[in-house]
Amino acid sequence: MDVFLSRPLVEQALREDLGRAGDLTSEATISKALIADGVLIARAGGVIAGLEVALEAFRLVDPTVEAERFVDEGDEVSAGTRLARVRGRARALLTAERTALNFLGHLSGIASTTRGVVRAVEGTGVRVTCTRKTTPGLRGLEKEAVRLGGGVNHRFGLDDGILIKDNHRVLAGGVRAAVLGARARAGHMIRIELEVDTLEELDEGLALGIDAFLLDNMSLDDLREAVRRVGGRAVLEASGGITPARVREVADTGVHLMSMGWLTHSAPSLDVSLDVIPVVHEAMVTST
Repeated sequence: MDVFLSRPLVEQALREDLGRAGDLTSEATISKALIADGVLIARAGGVIAGLEVALEAFRLVDPTVEAERFVDEGDEVSAGTRLARVRGRARALLTAERTALNFLGHLSGIASTTRGVVRAVEGTGVRVTCTRKTTPGLRGLEKEAVRLGGGVNHRFGLDDGILIKDNHRVLAGGVRAAVLGARARAGHMIRIELEVDTLEELDEGLALGIDAFLLDNMSLDDLREAVRRVGGRAVLEASGGITPARVREVADTGVHLMSMGWLTHSAPSLDVSLDVIPVVHEAMVTST
């Protein structure tokens, strides 16, 4: 992950944790001169994402902290795997610990959940995609975690694609008015996607030459019929109500994409921890 782009997020998270007075517990209980080794460990199996972001938390607290990675972003690991080692002032390691683990666990959880869905639909040709249902401020990191898990990204934001949803249709005066307005505004590089709830709305969009359809909360039978009616003339994206138990049967309908907001907003965090041991007091190092 791009540490340069994520650094402001890590800085903000550290400020949130340190508050006005800093790490009172570590400063009250640990010698300023104590040097320690810390090892980041996966307590459960999963796909690693956000390791570089986690290591950046330690470096921001103390630039002298040394870090060594044992795995790469996107690697799948088993429980007990050592992910990275950090060495530096013990106070700094403990001050950064929770922020580092929050990023690492959250992003690895998204990557792991995505990998599970991708595996569940292997052989169908469907692509697994996330949505804009992301944690405010963390969209870039969460969408990269989806990619590390083997998924693909839907729109990054409102400015990089046109998706006409039900409220747009209502306020524009119907499907035709919304589509014609979008087409008049869009450049030749921008696709227009139309959300539809029924096969009748699908037919109306087909007559208007829509590039892609978001098939919202359709039954399996309607999804299969939509695939038949479109006949390859447009991209079909299934969305809404696609639970982990249903991903394979939805994929088997023949749609091209499955978009699932829960990849980012409901993925359980991967259990990761930091184990530390004291090494030596800094004064002992400088005196030898």
